[in-house]
Amino acid sequence: MAKRNAFYAQSGGVTAVINATACGVIETARKHKQRIGTVFAGRNGILGALREELIDTGKESAASIAALRHTPSGAFGSCRHKLKPMADDPREYERLISVFKAHDIGYFFYNGGGDSQDTANKVAVAGARLDYPVTCIGIPKTVDNDLPFTDTCPGFGSVAKYVAVSVREAALDVASMCESSTKVFIMEVMGRHAGWIAAAGALAQVDGKGPPHIILFPEIPFDRDKFLAKVKASVAKDGYCVVVVSEGTSYADGTFLADAGTKDAFGHTQLGGVAPTIAAMVKDSLGYKYHWAVADYLQRAARHIASATDVEQAYAVGKAAVEFALAGKNSVMPIIVRKRAKPYRWEIDAAPLSKIANVEKTVPRSFISKDGFGITKKAREYLQPLIAGEDYPPYENGVPKYARLKNVLAKKKLPPFR
Repeated sequence: MAKRNAFYAQSGGVTAVINATACGVIETARKHKQRIGTVFAGRNGILGALREELIDTGKESAASIAALRHTPSGAFGSCRHKLKPMADDPREYERLISVFKAHDIGYFFYNGGGDSQDTANKVAVAGARLDYPVTCIGIPKTVDNDLPFTDTCPGFGSVAKYVAVSVREAALDVASMCESSTKVFIMEVMGRHAGWIAAAGALAQVDGKGPPHIILFPEIPFDRDKFLAKVKASVAKDGYCVVVVSEGTSYADGTFLADAGTKDAFGHTQLGGVAPTIAAMVKDSLGYKYHWAVADYLQRAARHIASATDVEQAYAVGKAAVEFALAGKNSVMPIIVRKRAKPYRWEIDAAPLSKIANVEKTVPRSFISKDGFGITKKAREYLQPLIAGEDYPPYENGVPKYARLKNVLAKKKLPPFR
């Protein structure tokens, strides 16, 4: 087969390990120089292809690419850009194919969540309809852990570990102060419709006991009276109450507790702070002194405390994406398959993009305790191995030393896209 170039891009919210996936893609491609020429990275995701802003990763040293494995965020820039259906607006697809032709791109690797897998699938369909041969592989990434088929999503394990560690440490702080000060601590975590990250807060417990006392899931409709009664009971029993709340917690009618009233580029409701909303309820109804925190970007950027399992899996899906493409597979996404729970064993397989795009995997009811405020043994057995192991980055002057790429753009060959 003829040697062709590749395009790789990062999309959606970045993670502590998405660059480990990029490392897997680029290092594996470099081992197959007879089949893959230059690996171009899109500057700011799919926008890089539309704008013909292609980063030539061949300009980076092997050491710089290797350093991506321990570097958080998106080294090439990400975006939230949703392609319209081709029938509604063919211009973007025609532009993509024009750029691919101009730079002899025959492999398309798109690294992101559900919306990104939709993009990868649409590009695969466009290539066929516009008679341009391009192999499209979606690569999983999402801290929300909500992609179907795959046992877990790269990025989730590290967020889960950060949340579990942070909740355990904050709980110790509250416990030491509760006699004469703070009674309630609330930690808000990410998770629009799926409460996987919130569930991971329970891993802070020792032998399944202790804080967090309450977890609020998007999957369980919020009941104000029931919640306040649980807070009151926890304070009465332990002297304090630790709450982990998912940003997507909503009432029975589907209204988010923290609806900010705006939409993002994918049409998703922009969520505000649910933690202060919950805190106000506690203060107004129970009068307890409280503190709250919003983990926000901290939880997904915390590479210094990443899960070793997560790092390994993130690299593996990047490596597999290239191997799948070279094996002739198209319109698929590498997935992680759990082969054994104890000891934890997994392998990589593939699933069709057409069945993954825009499908959300939520926390099953069997993973949530009967009262709706905690997790079950089954959930704990699923979650525990995903946060296992440490993979610390190198340190310099007391702080992590992360990769700094040149990100040299390839010379443009086409007029600007308007």
